[in-house]
Amino acid sequence: MDNQTLLYLVPVCGVVALIYAFVTAGWINKQDQGDARMKGIAEHIYKGAMAFLAAEYKVLAIFVLAVAGVLGALYMNDPASSPLVALSFVVGAVCSGLAGFFGMKVATRANVRTAAEARTGLPGALRVAFRGGAVMGMSVVGLALVGLGTLFIVYVGMFGIDTASPNQADFSRVINVLAGFSMGASSIALFARVGGGIYTKAADVGADLVGKVEAGIPEDHYLNPATIADNVGDNVGDVAGMGADLFESYVGSILGAMILGAVAVSGGFEAAIIPLIIAGVGILVSVVFTFFVRVKEGGNPQHALDGGAFGAAGVMLVLSWFIIDYFIGSAEAAGHAIELEAGTKLETMNLMIAMAAGLVSGVLIGIVTGFYCSKGKRPVNSIVEQSQTGPATNIIAGIGVGFESTAIPIILICGAIFAANHFAGLYGVAIAALGMLSTTGIQLAVDAYGPISDNAGGIAEMSGLPPEVRERTDTLDAVGNTTAAIGKGFAIASAALAALSLFAAFRKLAFPNGDEIVLSNPEVLIGVLLGGMLPFLFSAMAMKAVGDAAMDMINEVRRQFRDIPVLKEALLLVKKAEDEDRSLTEEEEKSVMAAGEKTEVERCVAISTQASIKKMVMPGVLALVAPVIMGFWTPHALAGLLVGTLCSGVMLAIFMSNTGGAWDNAKKQVEDQPRDHANNTGKGSERHKASVIGDTVGDPFKDTAGPSLNILIKLMTIVAVVIAPLIAI
Repeated sequence: MDNQTLLYLVPVCGVVALIYAFVTAGWINKQDQGDARMKGIAEHIYKGAMAFLAAEYKVLAIFVLAVAGVLGALYMNDPASSPLVALSFVVGAVCSGLAGFFGMKVATRANVRTAAEARTGLPGALRVAFRGGAVMGMSVVGLALVGLGTLFIVYVGMFGIDTASPNQADFSRVINVLAGFSMGASSIALFARVGGGIYTKAADVGADLVGKVEAGIPEDHYLNPATIADNVGDNVGDVAGMGADLFESYVGSILGAMILGAVAVSGGFEAAIIPLIIAGVGILVSVVFTFFVRVKEGGNPQHALDGGAFGAAGVMLVLSWFIIDYFIGSAEAAGHAIELEAGTKLETMNLMIAMAAGLVSGVLIGIVTGFYCSKGKRPVNSIVEQSQTGPATNIIAGIGVGFESTAIPIILICGAIFAANHFAGLYGVAIAALGMLSTTGIQLAVDAYGPISDNAGGIAEMSGLPPEVRERTDTLDAVGNTTAAIGKGFAIASAALAALSLFAAFRKLAFPNGDEIVLSNPEVLIGVLLGGMLPFLFSAMAMKAVGDAAMDMINEVRRQFRDIPVLKEALLLVKKAEDEDRSLTEEEEKSVMAAGEKTEVERCVAISTQASIKKMVMPGVLALVAPVIMGFWTPHALAGLLVGTLCSGVMLAIFMSNTGGAWDNAKKQVEDQPRDHANNTGKGSERHKASVIGDTVGDPFKDTAGPSLNILIKLMTIVAVVIAPLIAI
């Protein structure tokens, strides 16, 4: 089978993933939805999520068309690229948007079915939640390879590339045009992450502070009007937003390796399609391993999920040997061996070591992240311990844990870069990034399972289901917090490696004469300083947006608690029962649930929607405009800007994500303790209130600013790659 034929199998693998997602979505829709109240709550969540997505996509459609028009005009007569970069941009944006739409549509159907299955046991609930996440995962990788693979095949034919012996200049032009796909994906990802993060955290902070701290009612209680908005936010932030994030990471890692294969390695065609084939095989491996994720009653869901994700990664590493060896042999048979920058012949073992370095460092970073964010581990225990003296010491402890948590991941990233570069040059660094994300399909399934489980717990609470149901969903949710933190660790680490490989590609394109980027050059130093500042300014915009929206949410929830008489009476009844340490009687429960029907949830949903749409624009514009301004001033300043953003952005992202994850699980650990006000433990205690406040501070850290930073890093770098032909010196 020749290389051209193998290339056609790439979009076919994407189609396999989409078929899996379609069949699995159909299976989920056939599962039991529970009683009428559960269905009604789920419908509120579904409509709220879809309304937000419709509003967001209207704004993004205008943005995409405007940027595509500018790109088309800029490259109308550029010999190193083509106006087709605008088409690539639009296709990348559309595929990213569709992945978020498909994933969220199924997630908002899987949540109530997970809650319904949790009434009878843990295995069924895990199966529905995980398969709901798998639809998201397979939609992301399927659309990525269908879009990227199809465009690549079309452009190779359109530009007349001879796959047996390609002209390097023409082939580089094809890859430059294809870079627009990654730029489109990154743009949508940034808006989706920031907008979704603002939405979900405004609702979450408002629901927690007024409901749990001020009113003393449980999380997701049906008397709290912000809980529907909070559950909607889990989907728009942690499903659609995370899906767009991983879509962008996945595409960026593939394209980074393709660009370097085309511009920095002789024998470029084989080097450029190795990443595509690895990604295609990774889809098939991910599909197979989804069937291995299962748990028995009383078992640990974490073990089931880890077995699927890490098992797929191990098998993928073995298969990658055969893929790499085949293409290196294919290049030699065609008479043009793949050679690295220094003229060194690329060997299979060298590239495998580079890929293994990325994969192993990604797994280790996931383990380290899990350690810092998991219940029962030293870091979270220290936050729980210091919560007994109030919110101030809780916050100090959490910040300390977050700062400490940056050390080992950064060392592991540096180790991966050193090993990959030593054995396979910068092309090896790009392959190392791909090694982390080669099984994104199942990794994202594990990630998206978390918000589905969280939603299921909310539906169980609001529906008044028995306590054992909420215990099962909480078990799934606690594991989901850890898997989400691990997923963010993978995304941040891969962002660092992918950004470095894209930076190397930018350098080749912007400095074709080999100009050095020297720190003593004032233009470079200015760029480094401004780049180091940008992640902080970006985070400030995101955090301030959450704070402003949360204030509006808090005031609205307080108003409803104060001004709706039946709601006010029901809150007093719940508080009285808690003070007497008893459950509500059947009659009291009916009365309280009836009062919950009077909450004005639509007003809370509207507050989050309006705030997120309005506030997501400026951070996104900052990421797009900054590299363009610096690049057209001087490419040296743009190079410095990318370096500064990479350095400060990676560490700030790790700090924020891990700090927020640790605060979240510290709160859950306090809630797991027996309620004993004399010893300051359990729900309703002063320790619990302190941990809730810490968690609300951490919410925008881990779900808004933190995960958006790795997109910021790669978006700025891919923008630099796209404009490089225009500013080359």
